[in-house]
Amino acid sequence: MPVSTVDAVVIGAGPNGLVAANALADAGWDVVLVEGNDEVGGAVRSAEVTAPGFVTDLFSAFYPLAAASPIIRDLHLEEHGLVWRRAPHVLAHALDDGSAALLCSRVEDTAAGLDAESPGDGEAWLELVRGWDRIRDPLLDALFTPFPPVASATRMVRRLGAADTLDFARLAVTPARRLGQERFSGQGAGLLLTGNAMHTDVAPDAAGSGMFGWLLCMLCQDVGFPVPEGGAGELAQALRRRAESRGVKVLTGIRVAAVTTSGARATGVRLADGTILRATRGVLADVPATTLYRDLLADQPLPARLRRDLDRFQWDNGTIKVNWALDQPVPWTAEAARGAGTVHLGVDQDGFVDFAADLSVGRTPERPFLLFGQMTTSDPTRSPDGTESAWAYTHVPHGTDWSGDRLADHVHRMEDAIERVAPGFRDSQVARHVQSPGDLESENPSLVGGAINAGTSGLHQQLVFRPTPGLGRPETPVSGLYLAGASAHPGGGVHGACGWNAARAVLGANGRMTGGARRLLARTAWDRLLRSE
Repeated sequence: MPVSTVDAVVIGAGPNGLVAANALADAGWDVVLVEGNDEVGGAVRSAEVTAPGFVTDLFSAFYPLAAASPIIRDLHLEEHGLVWRRAPHVLAHALDDGSAALLCSRVEDTAAGLDAESPGDGEAWLELVRGWDRIRDPLLDALFTPFPPVASATRMVRRLGAADTLDFARLAVTPARRLGQERFSGQGAGLLLTGNAMHTDVAPDAAGSGMFGWLLCMLCQDVGFPVPEGGAGELAQALRRRAESRGVKVLTGIRVAAVTTSGARATGVRLADGTILRATRGVLADVPATTLYRDLLADQPLPARLRRDLDRFQWDNGTIKVNWALDQPVPWTAEAARGAGTVHLGVDQDGFVDFAADLSVGRTPERPFLLFGQMTTSDPTRSPDGTESAWAYTHVPHGTDWSGDRLADHVHRMEDAIERVAPGFRDSQVARHVQSPGDLESENPSLVGGAINAGTSGLHQQLVFRPTPGLGRPETPVSGLYLAGASAHPGGGVHGACGWNAARAVLGANGRMTGGARRLLARTAWDRLLRSE
């Protein structure tokens, strides 16, 4: 049986795995990155699947978190071929009556549009942005660093003061729908806040949804919704090129069958072909928590409480994604939607609630909420002149068999929703490519049942509850093994933080960084789990 020895093995070459490999290589470690697919990127990949010359982002497409992430920024991927492109406008919400709320690249323009609908709403929007500007850096640090984020939280409190800290804490748990009602008299700002909150699986009337909506809206005003020139895959390829330039060995088309252990410590991995990769310092797994503990550690005894908590692990909703090659730009009724890279559509404010209720009870939404991407509008290299490479996705109940007539009927509902706000859309189609939840999982096994965030974003499975209660960190009960995927804090999105935090943890455990107190906290959490046996 072939055996190789390295400092660290990273399982999975999604963005988190790629970031982790880069971080370890920067520390001078000998790293092997193993990816089961033929290409790196995980949910950050692109291909021509509709028609020749039309580039489609197969999973994710717009990357505000990547553009804002200090982790991604400090990798200087522009030196490795990454070019960001942006649409004239960031985002629009198109309504069936032909109107649209518009989030512009310039905050002053967004405010002016909101004020034109309802005087005073522009100033209320500017107030939200001023609050963002005040705490932007420590907030992003808090979001992207291991829990608890003591230093960054302290900086936030100092900037805000006691009274404003309480106001911000209230905003963080306010439902998105309520946040819009409290702050604005018109409907436009509420549509923008709630639509952005619905990028997660948190209902618009649920605690915490306002924080998601506010955060994405503020990122819209700060960095926009940028896309990599040439396709989403270019972001992954830039990460790969950087890693390889620092000595990382990338193996693709090779599946990891198991994490090998000795005496409750990870010693490496066994590949599907029987090859053993020994890791003298650590194994980092950019996979869902359930995959790590139930599949890759199938033969490893685990704490009873952890096994019980995994039984309660909740996935986020499934996803149906449809990709189109169009022979012309989308014929939106609302002029404001024509220059927006992202368009929300299908529902109004009350429709958000109905849509979320359908998902909550496992019912097929009759009027789905859609996120629509105009990729050529954002990046002219995506399709021939005068055409549009477009996609839309909608969430559906997790665990349902989305195939056959059920899938076809829902795709028809999606196109009906677009046709209501862009009459003639169907006539402009050159080709169409449909991805069901099962297709998404087949193409990327980390998207279990079409869940794109590796577990619900609900408060009961965030922070110290992610992926299971008491953790909130990348360490696992197996010494030398780290969870580096989006099931770990801070969760889904292309920001690299899950991989970076895992890399920091393994470096710290090997004496390459400070942070003894944080490591002690992680050990204490696991000690509580072990004592509960």
